[in-house]
Amino acid sequence: MIENDNIMKQLFDSLQSVGGNFHVLEHQVPVDKQLEYFRFSEGVRKDMKNLGSEVDYEQYETKLRNSEIPVYEKEIILSLLASSKQVRAYRILERYAQEPDKELTNWAYMALMESRMLIESELSGQQQAYISTGLGGKGDKLRFFILILSSKVTPFLDYQREIIEKEFVYGLQKNECETERLNIEDKYVELVILAPILVNLKVMLDGIIRECNVYGDFLSEMFTVTNVKMLNKELINRIVDSYGNILAGR
Repeated sequence: MIENDNIMKQLFDSLQSVGGNFHVLEHQVPVDKQLEYFRFSEGVRKDMKNLGSEVDYEQYETKLRNSEIPVYEKEIILSLLASSKQVRAYRILERYAQEPDKELTNWAYMALMESRMLIESELSGQQQAYISTGLGGKGDKLRFFILILSSKVTPFLDYQREIIEKEFVYGLQKNECETERLNIEDKYVELVILAPILVNLKVMLDGIIRECNVYGDFLSEMFTVTNVKMLNKELINRIVDSYGNILAGR
């Protein structure tokens, strides 16, 4: 299984420390773009002065809508608005995020998310936390990509395909997971699911695979789980070939 259990444990511990006041970043924003935004935003906050009067806010919104304003300047404006803890700044971000400049789509969403978190913390007096992954999520669920190989890297038989579909649909629903994709290829299964944050993915997937293998041990007990990015066909084929070489002793 390719999954860092220590990281998952740290995540669960962090969620408990904020008493359930957490939100999931729903959009699929690449992790490197998230890190870039937060580093940039931290620098903006260090140099930040009061945003000033209502006129300043109006000017910021006007500049965001001006196609002649450089992208870098708009990044600064978005980060300033996000850091202000003002509802009127949040409304500007909300409007802009609905129709952002194409190259600022992810930046606008990150700024909106940060603004909402800071305002909710300010108003409630309670610490708020956002859980952000490369694949995003929905509500209180995170999105995961899962890859499971044929145990002997041989094509699945028709009855095996039926068992896989039946057991995974049942097992995922039982654990309150939503299935966005269940794709049974020749020698592997790929899934995209939305899983409740506190669901133990390893225990759940081990159990589903075990139920499938009652009928012939045709699924590998080694599997890949990631919430960073979707694996493309080229990478999946390399994983399949590598696993086949291991089984063949090469």
